[in-house]
Amino acid sequence: MIKWVELTVATKSPTDFRLLQELLVSLGLRQGYVGESVDGQSTEFFPSRLKLGVISKKKEWENADLYLTVSDPDTAFELVRSRKWKMLDDHSGPEQSHIARSFSFKLPDGTRIAVLGPRVTNSVSDANQLAFEGALRASGKSFAVVVSRFNSFITERLLSGALDGLVRSGARLKKDIVVVRVPGAFEIPAAARTLAETKKYDAIICIGCLLRGDTAHYDVIVNEVTRGIGQSAQETRVPHAFGVLTCDTLEQAIDRAGLKMGNKGFEAALAAVEMANLKKAISSQPSAVSKAKKKRAARKNSQRKAQKK
Repeated sequence: MIKWVELTVATKSPTDFRLLQELLVSLGLRQGYVGESVDGQSTEFFPSRLKLGVISKKKEWENADLYLTVSDPDTAFELVRSRKWKMLDDHSGPEQSHIARSFSFKLPDGTRIAVLGPRVTNSVSDANQLAFEGALRASGKSFAVVVSRFNSFITERLLSGALDGLVRSGARLKKDIVVVRVPGAFEIPAAARTLAETKKYDAIICIGCLLRGDTAHYDVIVNEVTRGIGQSAQETRVPHAFGVLTCDTLEQAIDRAGLKMGNKGFEAALAAVEMANLKKAISSQPSAVSKAKKKRAARKNSQRKAQKK
């Protein structure tokens, strides 16, 4: 049975590997783990949507090492052209009457890439180009995982998924990850807040499982756990990932702990990594006011130099 699919592209040189990394990030893919060994380098990318297409062409396609389907091929073309890489062909050209565009180019050391996709028909601003996003890179960061013992049949599977997600993103097991166990979901917010207040961790992952019973106990606990985790994140300013299942039945919980609905622990880990990087990206980005001040200062310096001359 196929449980997941990984598509691998081999570049012609380390230089092409680096340039392809930069291009894929510029096109909007989120970069994950970057590794290096005696055999070479490797990295992972996580698109917002992944689809495996299988087609049959009447005419043979031009040989390429990588075929990329993008949502805006015109912008991708300008991005490639600005880097002055060798264009091999541009089948549909710049005419907007064509509903799609495809082109291919070559990286400096020979890696051939073909790009194709439907044109953006409506004139809209691409908000993604203006947005900050956290990278899926956990290397160099510390994470704490708070996991409930209650319903351990489910929470242990969620914990395994969370650790898998952190390690795949570059965190080192036992060095960058601390696991804290608490009796039940109700105790998760207190433990998470205690960990966050130490300022030792870039993000906290909260894992638990609550199943609806015959009394109002379930609703009370769900509300308190949700409120407590959210309040801890807001007041400590440390990202908290919510990996607490709130299900009506055991079957629903099993589906979300590694079966039909994926593993919510894994998803919570990726959310924690992204938010940890997003916080750093936003804090390091200068504000519009500081940019304006720098521009004014630069203008004044240039005016002074001109007066001296």
